[in-house]
Amino acid sequence: MRPHPSAMTIAGSDSGGGAGIQADLKTFSALGVYGTSALTAITAQNTRGVFAIEAVSPAVVSAQIAAVLADIPPQAIKIGMLASPEIVAAVAAALRDYAGPVVLDPVMVAKSGDALLAKEAETALIEALLPRADVLTPNLPEAARLLGRDAARDIQETEAQGRALLGLGARAVVMKGGHAEGPSCIDLLVTPSGVMAMEQPRLSTGNTHGTGCSLSSAIAAELAKEADLPDAVRRAQEWLHGAIRAADGLGIGGGHGPVHHFHEVWR
Repeated sequence: MRPHPSAMTIAGSDSGGGAGIQADLKTFSALGVYGTSALTAITAQNTRGVFAIEAVSPAVVSAQIAAVLADIPPQAIKIGMLASPEIVAAVAAALRDYAGPVVLDPVMVAKSGDALLAKEAETALIEALLPRADVLTPNLPEAARLLGRDAARDIQETEAQGRALLGLGARAVVMKGGHAEGPSCIDLLVTPSGVMAMEQPRLSTGNTHGTGCSLSSAIAAELAKEADLPDAVRRAQEWLHGAIRAADGLGIGGGHGPVHHFHEVWR
């Protein structure tokens, strides 16, 4: 019997359940994909902020990845919060022989503004993992930070920064438009062969905790189901738009609440 599609997330934990590894596993489940995981860090956080972070040892991160790859090989892998240069190196080494698609979400700062990636880890991320990424999914501030530039101010600058990130080794880049302004949220899929714009109406809600994690894990889930990249990104964006649209109905927490991962399932 052919195994059910599976995807793996390598990321940090969000004790509030809205982002990080919890959001990734919810996304995989919502999209019909079996989820496995390797935990890189434990965070004490809720919808109001991040109160403590403790990184997992690189050896244990490596062991988690090896255990999953040996028995439940994923059809796609999503990488999120990595915390330290040592964990970046451990993940890069553990995935050296992995042949499937890798979606890299360069998680640097939480919705609350708290740092989730040590400054010294940024160079390690660029050198060791960015060239391994089949899809890189930065928001506009993250893209600017990776490139050492100011954040893109319009669609032309967004495209130019996407192409610059291709120059650093990523095979494709999804420039997320959530931090831009205007009535529409436009994500750009930038590849060596061209640019595809995907547009959704911008929704008025404060409950957007975990949107970046959820989009990248949704792309990984669709790739695990053997969608081609443009379709995977389009389906992921449409699903996330629905999760944001339904977020206010959850009523979770008193700060930046989570998106509704199971908006297509819960009644």
